[in-house]
Amino acid sequence: MKFTVADLLDQVPSDGTLETTKLEKILRLSNRTEKHTLGLALEALTRLGILNTDESGGIHKCITDDLVQARLRCSTKGFCFAIRDDGGDDIYIRDHQLNHAWNGDRVLVRITREGGRRRSPEGGVQCILERATTSLLATVEQQEEKLIAIPLDDRLLAAIDLPAEDESYATTSADEAVAEVVLDRYPVAQFSAQGHVARSLPLNGGAEDDRDLMLTKANLHQRPTPPRASLKSPAAKKRNDLTDQPALLLKPWSDDEAVCLPAIHVIPHEGGTRLWVHAPALAERLTPGNSLDQWLLNQSESICLGRQWIPLLSPALTKASAFRVGEVQDAVTLRLDIGPDCEWKDWEFSLTKIRPVAELTHEQLAALDNRKPKSRAIPASLKPIKEQINQLETLIFCARNAHECEKSAGLIELDLPKPQLDSLGDLNQVSPDGDGTNWTEPFNPAAPECLMAVLLRTAHRVWSYHCKNLNLPAVLLEAPPADDSALTDVAKAAVALDVQLELDEDGTPSAGELAKAVAGCQYSRVLNLQLRQALPDTMYRLADVAETATGVQVDDAITESETEVASEMQADDQDSQNPKTDGSFWSQSLAPWCCPTLHYADVLNQQVLCQLLNEGKDRPNVRHKTKVEIGRQGAGDQITWPLFTASQDQKLAELFRERMLQRLNTRRRQVSDLRKDMIAMAHARSAEPLVNQEQNGVISGVQSYGFFVEIPPSMVEGLVHVSSLNDDWYEYRSRQNRLVGRRSRRVYQLGDLVKVKVLKVDVLRNQIDLEVVPTDQSTEQDPLPVAVSDA
Repeated sequence: MKFTVADLLDQVPSDGTLETTKLEKILRLSNRTEKHTLGLALEALTRLGILNTDESGGIHKCITDDLVQARLRCSTKGFCFAIRDDGGDDIYIRDHQLNHAWNGDRVLVRITREGGRRRSPEGGVQCILERATTSLLATVEQQEEKLIAIPLDDRLLAAIDLPAEDESYATTSADEAVAEVVLDRYPVAQFSAQGHVARSLPLNGGAEDDRDLMLTKANLHQRPTPPRASLKSPAAKKRNDLTDQPALLLKPWSDDEAVCLPAIHVIPHEGGTRLWVHAPALAERLTPGNSLDQWLLNQSESICLGRQWIPLLSPALTKASAFRVGEVQDAVTLRLDIGPDCEWKDWEFSLTKIRPVAELTHEQLAALDNRKPKSRAIPASLKPIKEQINQLETLIFCARNAHECEKSAGLIELDLPKPQLDSLGDLNQVSPDGDGTNWTEPFNPAAPECLMAVLLRTAHRVWSYHCKNLNLPAVLLEAPPADDSALTDVAKAAVALDVQLELDEDGTPSAGELAKAVAGCQYSRVLNLQLRQALPDTMYRLADVAETATGVQVDDAITESETEVASEMQADDQDSQNPKTDGSFWSQSLAPWCCPTLHYADVLNQQVLCQLLNEGKDRPNVRHKTKVEIGRQGAGDQITWPLFTASQDQKLAELFRERMLQRLNTRRRQVSDLRKDMIAMAHARSAEPLVNQEQNGVISGVQSYGFFVEIPPSMVEGLVHVSSLNDDWYEYRSRQNRLVGRRSRRVYQLGDLVKVKVLKVDVLRNQIDLEVVPTDQSTEQDPLPVAVSDA
């Protein structure tokens, strides 16, 4: 089908009607079959009470408050919850009310029972808005007269009927290969899903086949060819020439195909630092809404596969916008003055031309970090950049101070070093955007990605504040608050390990307090692992804009003196919100714009920034002699006129739609899951040689069904199932986060050292089975019968 139900509903306005013929044009339906399909969809949605059609053919929504849009999340045990788009309580969906919806599908749910104090609301799926699964990995089996595919993902509780032509795939062992099954028809009424085998994928074919497996599992293996579209030339009229500035490129990745990152320049300034962040000028080269822009939106993210990259940009865009040492290139720039106490003194956004002078690598930063403070000798690796050493030291000073200010403002720091596996390649390095996490690693001056991450977060916070000041639309990157019960469980585990904690009045510690309490203690790694699991990942949301960016309508005949008076009054009203005075600037939300080569959300925010600098009105009319520097700090305090025309405002509004945001978050989640699967598979591959060997490890998690053990140095994690503990009957004590033997009183607790034997490694499901190696127990004390409870 050429469109989804979500696409259809997104085009129907909340107020007013939409003609069917106009909807056909919007969805680009040309032939009779496509229009007939639309008619069937409209009839079905009308019967469900979601849409209504009047006599003239106009369509309007009639969605009530008991219908909510959500994403379905299922467990391997068959429990399903609808995760609401509006952030409300998760809705429990019983299996008979799923109506053939699968894990990950976007659905429209009708609430049938309101939630209580300790009970989730319940509901039923009324309509599947968009399917998340178009192909999957499966094993092919012959069951009596039917040939079916069993999904490897246990959360998909359905079998797919296959044609007889695929019978040959049933003879292949599941330990040798799996099949990629493409869905031809989803289940409907009493009919099962239908599909066909597209290809067979070997399980032991090497690194290249492993990457193909993971891409197919994440449904990211098919990348359409970018459309042919002419690129616009960035405007030259308002560009500042900064080609004499010695800007630096920091290179965190080793692969030649890795994407381009911003350039940095920093100098000492009035006891603090003056920082320039130069982002590739990408948005200026695109036409919003054209075929290339839509293709970028569909890709949304650059994908790192370790030793291979799938870039977001097309080859033509990459060639036109990438920064290279010694070459002049257009950029979008932030100049930020940071005071000695980390306050933002001043900033300015501008369009520029730059010429980077050097590229910095891990080796060079490590050499500088290991260099003695008073040594005059220059290491061999630093000689090519010896003229930039002073700037580099200033850059490290600036990044270190900014990092400390972020921590003081509440940024969570977790010390979780990753094992450096050769097979992971560039995945060994954390992306400068933090890989979507809601925490940061300790500051490391020898890591380019660490320096970049701090400076880019700062630049994104500045644009967030500038947007708020000018009332501009923006895509923000934030994490929802952590669940109190999850944080309480981490606190219980810490207290059980004798970590000193101070609780607030409600008795629930914050994530920041927990991170500080466990830092440096004996069990810091295992507790940080627990805390990491309790912290939700970041996601995109639209900034709350009270009005359009045009602000207040001003009569063309307004006098200059009236403008000045109004500006002074507005400045007085907003003085209390100025980041120079209230110190809240380091806790601003992130509005990413510096990495358009990595994320489409950065392209969107850069579209607004470039439109502001190129087309924004810096005075109410041409008769005014005084111009406002609209890229400068506090510009919104001086502007009392529309920044853009009505048509320009409309174009901005079309860029920032909820449907677009859902697509960005869906692809971000896909890429995040792929990254985790790639790392997990590399760990599993490193554990394959350990099968039937005994290893020392640390208990990294305890559950009622067993406990997880982390085995150094690869830090691979496996499960000791409680059924394999044959020496006693073990009970789970949730308050102390431990398993206790009823007869022997033997305890398996978080952070304990334990010797295990690796039994089995399943690289595809990322499962490693372990068993405890028996140790000689002392017979000095006979075990006493005890009753164990959670009380």
